[in-house]
Amino acid sequence: MSEHYYTEKPTTGHDLGQVEEELRGRTYAFATDAGVFSKKGVDYGSKLMIETMEFPADARVLDVGCGYGPIGLAAAAMAGQGQVTMVDINERAIELAKRNAQRNSIRNVRILQSDLLAEVAGESFDVVLTNPPIRAGKETVHRIFEQAYSVLTDGGALWVVIQKKQGAPSAVAKLESIFASVEEVERDRGYWILKATK
Repeated sequence: MSEHYYTEKPTTGHDLGQVEEELRGRTYAFATDAGVFSKKGVDYGSKLMIETMEFPADARVLDVGCGYGPIGLAAAAMAGQGQVTMVDINERAIELAKRNAQRNSIRNVRILQSDLLAEVAGESFDVVLTNPPIRAGKETVHRIFEQAYSVLTDGGALWVVIQKKQGAPSAVAKLESIFASVEEVERDRGYWILKATK
């Protein structure tokens, strides 16, 4: 079985590639590699999240499990007067995300290697975005929800994309146990976009 992407130091051999994607009307070029999530192109769930998510242009945004960067970099383009912080446990993903920020001329980002939200625990954000690492297990996904709540400002929102078959109903139940309100904003091809407001 191949090593999965929720790992600090991938040992899978490199297989560098490049993909072009149009996200919210802008074309991005992304460097990708083996050992990171969805290396052959931006997955449908992330695309749906990018097309659905909404927040002010001056928002402080956190992307948890950023991979090579599509959600966080698209968020940075939307929050042109704000700041986006992107975190991932995977050092290879972090290197790619930094390269992709430069390649796409996106400067209002900082990209940190972090086990979940450990490196930003004392900070506050208006918005948290995550396409959570389902293969890391439900406990890890639920920790993301709990830690997101702790860094969000009052009235701030956590946006989550998750497939029904990968546990969307149980994710809703967990979110409802933490957040003041949980809304299903979009549902398409088995993917749910959830917005949980503090």
